[in-house]
Amino acid sequence: METAAIEKHPLPPGATGWPIIGETLDFYSHVRRGSLEKFVADRRQKYASEVFTTSLIGYPMAMLCGAEGNKLLFSNEDKLVQVWFPKSMQKLFSKSHDKFQGKDPLKVRRMLPAFLKASALHKFVGTMDAVMKQQIEIYLGWETAKGCHVAGRCILAVACRLLLGIVDDPGKVEKVHRSLKDIAGGVLSVGIDLPGTQFSRALKATKALGEELRTMFKQRRVDLLEKRASPTEDILSHMLLSKDENGEFLDEEDIATYLVALLLAGYEAPKAALSSIIKYLAEIPQVYEGVLKEQTNIAKSKVQGELLNWEDVRKMKYSWNVASEVFRMAPPSLGTFREAIVDFTFAGHTILKGTKIHWNPHSTHKDPKHFPDPEKFDPSRFDGNGPPPYSFVPFGGGPRMCPANEYTKFMVLAFMHNMVTKFSWELLDPYEKVVFDSGPVPAQGLPIRLYPHKS
Repeated sequence: METAAIEKHPLPPGATGWPIIGETLDFYSHVRRGSLEKFVADRRQKYASEVFTTSLIGYPMAMLCGAEGNKLLFSNEDKLVQVWFPKSMQKLFSKSHDKFQGKDPLKVRRMLPAFLKASALHKFVGTMDAVMKQQIEIYLGWETAKGCHVAGRCILAVACRLLLGIVDDPGKVEKVHRSLKDIAGGVLSVGIDLPGTQFSRALKATKALGEELRTMFKQRRVDLLEKRASPTEDILSHMLLSKDENGEFLDEEDIATYLVALLLAGYEAPKAALSSIIKYLAEIPQVYEGVLKEQTNIAKSKVQGELLNWEDVRKMKYSWNVASEVFRMAPPSLGTFREAIVDFTFAGHTILKGTKIHWNPHSTHKDPKHFPDPEKFDPSRFDGNGPPPYSFVPFGGGPRMCPANEYTKFMVLAFMHNMVTKFSWELLDPYEKVVFDSGPVPAQGLPIRLYPHKS
């Protein structure tokens, strides 16, 4: 860009912090304390700007704030910006030809309409309900449990069932869980493979899970050939039978890479979301009672043993408002990254081509301009048309919106239905700190006392 243009629209204000590490330590300090919105808000106030620069995980980076920042990023994919991932993610999710699969998600999305669109997910509501019911009933004899464990167990069981077709095999599910836990720890690390580091453990876990998946591929191909499995029963079968733009079947190593990424996305953020829902329902009894009333009415409309269906989900309006308010208060995702592909201006400042951009929902979710009294838990914010456009963005937006947002919605509601109709609960540590470990989670795993409802 010409100097005159930059003088008219200067580069964003900001600071790069320490050499190499930049402001990463401060960023992660806020992340771990569950106060990322403060990291953003402090700099917006300091620089009196809706865009500022920082330096994170080894990269100079811009942050575009507010609903207008969200709108620009979500409305200009492949026009002004494109998806970008740090080296740690590029190394973890490289394909068979040693190229990062981050450029391919749109291809993957075209493969998955049978599973991820709302209309297609209708047929899986009953499956989600059955899996949730089975997992939650395990706790009927327990006096106490850790809410994060309950949430994680339910989420992973559903993900393994719908993505991989794993049914009643807790040993295999636990293998997947151990791998995902290590992978999640290395996703946003610096990306240097040193023994004992989170990134080193993540690389090993990615390799181990990929090998486990490729073993499953062999058996599934036999099952498909012998008609013991259906091409549409889960994402694994669908991807094994999918062809690329050249009419070739996908490489198995690439399929494994895609599935690891899908499993990670379908586990970490939803686990954080459900853990937060358990926490807020325990803290605000009147909200719990409202959800219980709605879900009990739905349960009473069912005959014995009948599973939830799409019509039942449509009736869960208050429950979804509650879940949405939880997502506003405690966004389950840290955000994503973009890269400017041309020079452009935002909020009076020039964003140069090649600039890395970090997007997260924290700049708007507690903005009093969009959410009056933002620290108050108020599900009625989502009545009617809900919040202003681009202000509530827990799943991102535009072409890069989380492809599993409807999947997450159905799964969350199936969990809420089964949890509240089986139990009430109280927090054993009401002052437990919330930290960020791939998502906002209570530091001690959210210990709760369970009170089963009388039949």
